[in-house]
Amino acid sequence: MRFPRIPTDTTMIRAVFLDRDGTLIEERHYLHRPEDVALLPGAGGALRQLQDAGFHLIQVTNQSGVGRGYFTLADVERVNRRVAEEFARHGVRFTHVYVAPEAPDQPSRGRKPSPQFLFDARDEFGVDLARSYLIGDKRIDLECGWRAGVKACLLVRTGYGQQEAAQLPAGSPAIVVDDLPRAAHWILNQP
Repeated sequence: MRFPRIPTDTTMIRAVFLDRDGTLIEERHYLHRPEDVALLPGAGGALRQLQDAGFHLIQVTNQSGVGRGYFTLADVERVNRRVAEEFARHGVRFTHVYVAPEAPDQPSRGRKPSPQFLFDARDEFGVDLARSYLIGDKRIDLECGWRAGVKACLLVRTGYGQQEAAQLPAGSPAIVVDDLPRAAHWILNQP
């Protein structure tokens, strides 16, 4: 029997896991049309800096509109292609996009706050979770990262982030920043 090669510490990669809506692009209620995609200000440059520093960029997104019957998985794929095209204009390439299409009341292996997609990235791409980060605009994004054991989770005040930041309990390990450029700056200044 042959077993898959498990990367050693010296070959494992660092990643930044990113929520999509409200973190990378403007929050649109149940976004399903590619023409409605709009990058948040400075997002392209911020991701390019992270990428240039050696981080792999991996999206992890809940798309419950599919499970609710509002749109299809094909619609999500079209939107994701548009997001990738918009970021490609800034020289940014995503290593992978994980999508959880289930509604909150449906069984799901990867729907955040589940850390499963981060574990999948560890196994599929050799991501060292302890040297990686997660950026999102909701507490469930942060919980996903904490459960996976990433180095730090950052909450941006874009999308739902402003309201979510106000509800964080005292002593929360969340790093709260205004936007993706500030999140990238914070990450790039860590030892």
